[in-house]
Amino acid sequence: MTIIVTGGAGFIGSNFIFHMLDSHPDYRIICLDKLTYAGNLSTLESVMDKENFRFVKADICDRDAVYKLFEEEHPDMVVNFAAESHVDRSIEDPEVFLRTNIIGTAVLMDACRKYGITRYHQVSTDEVYGDLPLDRPDLFFTEQTPIHTSSPYSSSKASADLLVLAYHRTYGLPVTISRCSNNYGPYHFPEKLIPLMIANALNDKPLPVYGEGKNVRDWLYVEDHCKAIDLIIHNGKVGEVYNVGGHNEKQNIDIVRIICKELGKSEDLITFVTDRKGHDMRYAIDPTKIHNELGWLPETKFADGIKRTIKWYLDNKEWWENIISGEYQDYYEKMYKDR
Repeated sequence: MTIIVTGGAGFIGSNFIFHMLDSHPDYRIICLDKLTYAGNLSTLESVMDKENFRFVKADICDRDAVYKLFEEEHPDMVVNFAAESHVDRSIEDPEVFLRTNIIGTAVLMDACRKYGITRYHQVSTDEVYGDLPLDRPDLFFTEQTPIHTSSPYSSSKASADLLVLAYHRTYGLPVTISRCSNNYGPYHFPEKLIPLMIANALNDKPLPVYGEGKNVRDWLYVEDHCKAIDLIIHNGKVGEVYNVGGHNEKQNIDIVRIICKELGKSEDLITFVTDRKGHDMRYAIDPTKIHNELGWLPETKFADGIKRTIKWYLDNKEWWENIISGEYQDYYEKMYKDR
């Protein structure tokens, strides 16, 4: 079995590659990544020399490069993690999100049509559903929840999802889609909430929290997500969407307080900043379908996962300290300095 994993130098993609190489040592895994700001080749250092792993630097929007790779490797499956994924960046520059997340997806599926595959899997997000009210804890996103996007990022991901389903209906392409809640764990890029707060707290820097920090997210440990995708690509029904959630709803401010407590830092570091435009209030996934059909349930409780995550950042300071510089630092200043 040969699988092309796009965006495999990013957070979830790299963790998926580690999982697949460990769980399926007879598989050949090809990582296709453009290495944008969020793609880090050092993340894959531990597997670069494996005989059944190959890294290819290319843009999923580059049709010639993608077709060339398909001709060389004849993949059985494609798992598409490649995406621009940060909401704030999408508000600043929507066009790059439309190009990568929509056009790139189309190029990959055209290659799958041309060369043939047994499964194309699209990794999506619960953000395509919009948000839920804070005063209705009984409401959850199901696979039947209408798409109702809030940002250029979520709109681009929803567009890609619709395109994937259209390729299935029109061309018979064997596809599946997973929509996950917020992931956390090792190798998470430092601009996202949990790693940002860990890095800033360790350096006694302000901890910028949007609005009043009451926004609620459902947190999913990345290893649990990888196991879910593994199940879907092997056993999931073609043409189906599967929601993958962690049953770990937390307010953003509570996440920050937990990190302060774990690191022995004062909550005085918390700084409330002007809220994000169109900020979704609550995400919450109902993973009943994937549990009933594939037997998946999240294994990691948040209390355990956050301790494991913090320990990883403490043990791997060099990885994230090398990232917090240059372009990222400029972006950080732009986002938070005057808020």
